[in-house]
Amino acid sequence: MVRVRLAPSPTGTLHIGTARTAVFNWLYARHEGGQFLLRIEDTDKERSKSEFTSNILDGLSWLGIDWDEEPTIQSERVEEHRSAIQTLLDSGLAYRCYASEEELTSMREVQKAQNQAPRYDNRHRNLTAEQEASFQAEGREAVIRFRIDDDAVIQWRDLVRGPMQWRGADLGGDMVIARRAPADRIGDPLYNLVVVVDDAAMAITHVIRGEDHIANTAKQLLLYKALELAVPVFAHTPLILNAEGRKLSKRDGVTSINDFQSMGYTAEAIANYMTLLGWSVPEGMEERFTLTQAAEVFSFDRVNKAGARFDWDKLNWLNAQVLHGLTPQQLLDDLSPLWRQQGWSLPEDQSWGVALCELLGPSLTLLKDGIDQAQPFFVCPELESDGLKQLELDGARDAIAQLVKSLESDPWTGIETATAQALLADAANKAGVKKGVLMKSLRAALLGRLQGPDLITTWSLLARVGQDLPRLKRCLP
Repeated sequence: MVRVRLAPSPTGTLHIGTARTAVFNWLYARHEGGQFLLRIEDTDKERSKSEFTSNILDGLSWLGIDWDEEPTIQSERVEEHRSAIQTLLDSGLAYRCYASEEELTSMREVQKAQNQAPRYDNRHRNLTAEQEASFQAEGREAVIRFRIDDDAVIQWRDLVRGPMQWRGADLGGDMVIARRAPADRIGDPLYNLVVVVDDAAMAITHVIRGEDHIANTAKQLLLYKALELAVPVFAHTPLILNAEGRKLSKRDGVTSINDFQSMGYTAEAIANYMTLLGWSVPEGMEERFTLTQAAEVFSFDRVNKAGARFDWDKLNWLNAQVLHGLTPQQLLDDLSPLWRQQGWSLPEDQSWGVALCELLGPSLTLLKDGIDQAQPFFVCPELESDGLKQLELDGARDAIAQLVKSLESDPWTGIETATAQALLADAANKAGVKKGVLMKSLRAALLGRLQGPDLITTWSLLARVGQDLPRLKRCLP
């Protein structure tokens, strides 16, 4: 059975790159009838926080990504990691390196001066017992390094990139697998070692992650072999790039799933768009789809090698499609919490909110647009310059006055649109102006400006809550 995993570090909120990796893993697992697992890599004690773990889990759930087992907590497995390191020490495949930070810095400076790539020169690979004893007598602590043969050839077949090959000489020298500690202890195990041990323990069959891990994969394959563990299949997905073709980063502004939520994007649109960041749909399939629909056809032969550029226009289009596909009641369910946050109260008559959402829905791109566009229905707007200019036209205020007079004698409940048309025609006739002049003036009075949604529906909604007459009266001389 296919078993894949997402292994986020709880050192920050859920990043779009991590979320896209989650999507690809989930799609592959569901397509293959396999399992999608989570592992919280919280071994960075200083930066890992429980609130970030909660944020990651909540963000995945919001996107519609579920997992099949309780998350594995990496920090709870440190003894298993140390046991694996001890195995490597006992077999001679790892050793203690006593080089100080000052010595390593000096080494790198020499390499830089000679235009050499920075790498550990393996200076403590073959220490004698006497040399080790001497370093220990000095009180030196040691990291633990895994031996990497410069002549080693590391090969694998990547599901995205095809045949891959690395030389041991290109991996930067013997790899640190445990942090500095007294010579009689094993320090904190490090990423490449613990990932291998944990993936094997979780019986992960496929490791799907970003292309920035390719060098790590070469190192990890050596560890799988040294520890005699089953090797998973690897797939390295393209990076998400900004408009300039550089890796998307915090400098680009929005990178957290939280940010997209607060901007008013829907989970459906974000999940849909992240799938398209590096995966192309099969012929005949629309670019608007659900994760479940994508899982039915997902395969790595349609995942691109080249980086995927983030396109705000495409995301906005997808989000608009999602919002336009909601029923007015569904849109009300999404917007009413946002309106309450503004301190706005809906009438007891639920049909009013539904009617407002039916009016606003077709013009929404983001959910937060539903705040701006709904505001005039909850808060009386100021008269803007174009609205004031309209009301200064000959006969405009007279027509408004005639309409007010009619409404005071026989209030319109906002139900029959035919009644509204008759009221407008009568008031325009009595004021001696064209009906179009009154309609523009009515819009200015109700919304403060000449732009807005359907006028009769707008008037109807305001009339139903008794807000049409006060707005009309404020425009009278």
